[in-house]
Amino acid sequence: MKEQRVEAVERALSILEAFGEERRTLSLAQMAEETGLYKSTILRLSASLERFGYLSRDEAGLYRLGASVWRLGSVYRRSFDLGEHIRPELRALVEATGETASFYVREASERVCLYRQNSGHAVRHHLDEGVRLPLDRGAAAHVLQAYSGAQDQASKEVRRAGYYRSIGERNPDLSAVAVALLGRDGALRGALTLSGPSSRFTERMQNQSIGLLKAASGRLSKLLV
Repeated sequence: MKEQRVEAVERALSILEAFGEERRTLSLAQMAEETGLYKSTILRLSASLERFGYLSRDEAGLYRLGASVWRLGSVYRRSFDLGEHIRPELRALVEATGETASFYVREASERVCLYRQNSGHAVRHHLDEGVRLPLDRGAAAHVLQAYSGAQDQASKEVRRAGYYRSIGERNPDLSAVAVALLGRDGALRGALTLSGPSSRFTERMQNQSIGLLKAASGRLSKLLV
């Protein structure tokens, strides 16, 4: 069956996709550069996006994401029905280790940080909820792949050990450990992760964190259908 596409919709979505952690506000020229669209096209599509609350524009003419994006993001997070249980565990993990705790879910070939509690240290691994990261590197990525049915030897080893340790895979200065979170039915719900600068998140701290993560996963598994 031939794939159906609506170019106007895809162009409008490409405007929203142009924003990111390092691009929270964009000028018309910057949006044109990011999307490859003509400025006239962006102006026309942006007017509709503004009308529905997906974009807003300040007095200087800079665009930013509108409240409707946040509303849909909140609906997306609530659809997992996990936050009320996971957030307290993430806070407890940060208090116990001093490092950033996060919870990832898999979406196709990416992983999404659904919930996070950042470390209180000035030097830390800072994450934002909603950030998308690759599924081919990083502790959470390997855990999500291993518990999604991957049959390669590395994934089998992750399942045997019950965790994955990442040292400098995605960022040469960061280390992380992750475990799977399974529901009571044994289905994968996501990955719990602790991450921090390798200079502070040493092997000894990582080993301690694995036990804390497994304990948190065990408590949460009893609550999730």
